[in-house]
Amino acid sequence: MEENIAGLLTYTLGFITGILFLLIEKENKFVRFHAMQSIVVFGSLFVVSLVLSVIPVIGTIASSLLLPPLSMIVWIVLMVKAYQGHLYKLPFVGEFSEKQLEKIK
Repeated sequence: MEENIAGLLTYTLGFITGILFLLIEKENKFVRFHAMQSIVVFGSLFVVSLVLSVIPVIGTIASSLLLPPLSMIVWIVLMVKAYQGHLYKLPFVGEFSEKQLEKIK
């Protein structure tokens, strides 16, 4: 499989495909980076959504009105960048993802 296609696929089901590709791909740094970034980004968004949904009114509004469009925009941008072959790093998350990859070599 071409690395740009694999990079795109790491984002398709959020952190789930990130985990799968991280377990499957052992050599390709491009795919492993996108897999780890997918895990960190969408895992974090999932946790934030859970926490916000417990907070009455404001949390519920934020988790139902703000988080879904934000998640969709991030999801599309990351898939497009990976498909274009860019090692696109989100602020903070990209560096964190690289450090985590170094730890699990």
